[in-house]
Amino acid sequence: MRRPASGPAAPAWWQRGAIYQVYPRSFADGDGDGVGDLRGLAARLDHLSALRVEAVWLSPIFPSPMADFGYDVADYCDVDPLFGSLADLDRLVEDCHERGIRVVLDWVPNHTSDRHPWFEASRSARDDARRDWYVWRDGVDGGPPNDWMSTFQACGPAWTFDERTDQWYLHSFMPEQPDLNWDNPEVEAAMHDVLRFWLERGIDGFRLDAIVKIAKDPELRSNEGGALRHHESWKTIHDRLRGIRRVIDEYPDRMIVGEVDAWDLHGLVSFLNTGDQLHMAHNFLFAELPWSAEAFESAITDFEALSERVAWPAWFLSNHDMPRVASRFGPAQARALLLVLYALRGTPFVYQGEELGLPDAVVPPERVVDVDGRDPERAPIPWRPPSEAGPGAGFTDGEPWLPLVDDAETLCVERQAADPRSTLALARRLAALRAGEPALQGGDQRSLDLGSSVLGWSRGDAFLAAVNFAAEPVAVALPAGAELLLSTDAGRAAGGPVETLGPSEGVLLRLA
Repeated sequence: MRRPASGPAAPAWWQRGAIYQVYPRSFADGDGDGVGDLRGLAARLDHLSALRVEAVWLSPIFPSPMADFGYDVADYCDVDPLFGSLADLDRLVEDCHERGIRVVLDWVPNHTSDRHPWFEASRSARDDARRDWYVWRDGVDGGPPNDWMSTFQACGPAWTFDERTDQWYLHSFMPEQPDLNWDNPEVEAAMHDVLRFWLERGIDGFRLDAIVKIAKDPELRSNEGGALRHHESWKTIHDRLRGIRRVIDEYPDRMIVGEVDAWDLHGLVSFLNTGDQLHMAHNFLFAELPWSAEAFESAITDFEALSERVAWPAWFLSNHDMPRVASRFGPAQARALLLVLYALRGTPFVYQGEELGLPDAVVPPERVVDVDGRDPERAPIPWRPPSEAGPGAGFTDGEPWLPLVDDAETLCVERQAADPRSTLALARRLAALRAGEPALQGGDQRSLDLGSSVLGWSRGDAFLAAVNFAAEPVAVALPAGAELLLSTDAGRAAGGPVETLGPSEGVLLRLA
């Protein structure tokens, strides 16, 4: 886990601190309809400032029929009325910039909604000018053109037959999300213009949704269970990304991070090592690790070993598509993993509510709305105790679109902000330490052997971090004179010596 120092240049904004993911439907409701919106977010920016976030990443806010809750885009250059208006977004960007917070949009380049005017034209006739903007093919023996399957198990094959023109169209996700044909230069140019539209409005970067799917085998050959994935990550992906990067580089100080669900780390770093594709790539191999010091050590070390100097890690453990950390591993473990995110060399991506240690919500069958079972991790943020604010817990004055977590009374922002032992207080301390210490931003990193159940690493000559993955206390031999800055165990006081780590405890120390 050895990396050289980043050199005399100061870290870029996207390297310095956390990028905080907001799922707008569930963050804060400004108009009382039970669904979060941009004005609700704008009213809660103090929360983000207190967390010292470098940027806020907004899951899609574009006009959409909401079949996949915004990831089915009907207009790339506007805001859905459910969330507000384009003017509301402009004001939000201005308010964020005044606070030193950048704004990152979730760009969905692989597919549109079936209500997008492009697709409505494409499906109207085989000879329509936009027919080839999407992927249309004849079937084989009365069935789909090949064996590709939807990412969503409930949707089955990735093809739907359209009787209007007697052909099948491709959808990597829901039938309501037809795939764009990136082999058509007109499509690529149109999507580049979408990026420019938002860059001109002051957007600071983009998260590229399902980006590997914009490059498919143009011959549409079946996967047939083979090692080569014909439906995504085709060899054209790298040139497609270079084209996107060239657009981004037309504007100073902007960033792109890709949702790259790579099979292995070699595939992941191939998007980073050349320095002309993605700035960062979400590492799902890391995000899906079991609770194991050995597993975390290997994942971190292997990434560093394969990465060239230009590659920068993006660490995350939770998002709107994954069960929350506190439900996967437990509350104490969720606190320890916050320390891992903030103290590793790389950018921490924090999903809303992670700073509160929120678990997944319990969603009864009659309240389920998502096709892929992701409702529990998308439950609204509880801002105030329900006993005082009502059942909306400060998220809304109306009926929340999804149930809140069971223990909103004690897990809400207001209660945690008043408790120095809370997970929110821990997250704020971690963020403040990182913001004030250059060695925690761009400094080098070395792994430390502190025992088989302990993940340990140093940051330069200034800091040491250690996390005990065992279910029992573990003795550790730490350097003499090391000063304890914080522990994820709320019962341990700062400043004293550390000879033993408690179960699932993480510590950050300043070296003498």
